[in-house]
Amino acid sequence: MLCVLIMAGGIGSRFWPQSTEKKPKQFLKLLGDKTMIQMTYDRMRKLVPTDNIFVVTNNRYVELVKEQLPNIRDINIICEPYSKNTAPCILLSSLYIEKIYPDADIVCVASDSYIGNEDEFLKNVTIASNFVDKNKKAIVTIGVNPTRPDTGYGYIKYQKSDIIPNKVVGFTEKPNYELAKKYLDSKEYLWNASIYIYNNLNMLEEMKNNLPNEYDILKDLPDINDTKYNEYLMQNYNKCQEISVGYAVMEKSLNIYTVPSNIDWDDVGSWEALKRYTKKDSNGNIIRGDAKIIDSHNNIIYGNGKKIILVNANDLFCIDSDDTIIVGRKEDFGQVHLLKKEIEKDV
Repeated sequence: MLCVLIMAGGIGSRFWPQSTEKKPKQFLKLLGDKTMIQMTYDRMRKLVPTDNIFVVTNNRYVELVKEQLPNIRDINIICEPYSKNTAPCILLSSLYIEKIYPDADIVCVASDSYIGNEDEFLKNVTIASNFVDKNKKAIVTIGVNPTRPDTGYGYIKYQKSDIIPNKVVGFTEKPNYELAKKYLDSKEYLWNASIYIYNNLNMLEEMKNNLPNEYDILKDLPDINDTKYNEYLMQNYNKCQEISVGYAVMEKSLNIYTVPSNIDWDDVGSWEALKRYTKKDSNGNIIRGDAKIIDSHNNIIYGNGKKIILVNANDLFCIDSDDTIIVGRKEDFGQVHLLKKEIEKDV
């Protein structure tokens, strides 16, 4: 039994002001006519039936999930009462899914990544899931061949061989530019896309061994239909430490493999990332939303319902949200989120 777990609990702080705690970036139309979570759901629907897709999210976003994914069953929405990073999130989800589909294999993906070549992606995931089906102790990542020395991504070092998946040697989190350039030139490293394929019982065993405190806290989680389920979770989940699954499990496990991939992938972690995937007009302007550009060049416009008119202006950005419009120099576009605390002081 193959299932998909979509992680959708983040707040997307680097996409402020459009992304807010009330409606974070996975629920926004940043790259097209569908929201990020809708694009992810549609992509994974090509791999498994609807009933095999689970979404784990914060309690506050449950109604948004239901609104944007109307075909998903209520029972397939896993609720976190608190945000505790990806390790407790995956532990909770594994315990939950085990009660519905015992001993399932899981494809765990983020809700807000860009994947340009979906056929290639699904082919790579299938290779990984077939491997896990035959090797239950293995955890497989989808590693992306790097195209630039990006300091915002984690890197995977792996043993090259003709037999795929390849064995992972180690992980490095967000190196400096010089080290990222060295990794790129060596051709021995992949970007870590944080896409994991594993057997659910094996993940629970890894959590028990590598995250024993959190495992002990949640192992007695009542049946999901038990009236005490929510009470137990509310009382105990906050006791879990905030830690990523990369630090908690992936860097410690001895059975990590990777499928090297040429998919066009991006974690879409900031406003700056969107420039790579939004087409420019003949004057070099990037436009999303309702905007009219007159005698203006090399601007970035992200609208959110209001009509934006730019006249005789160059090299600017304009971001419109429900209650804020920010205009600045294009060169500062990637740093917009840093203004949040400064602006909120004056509110």
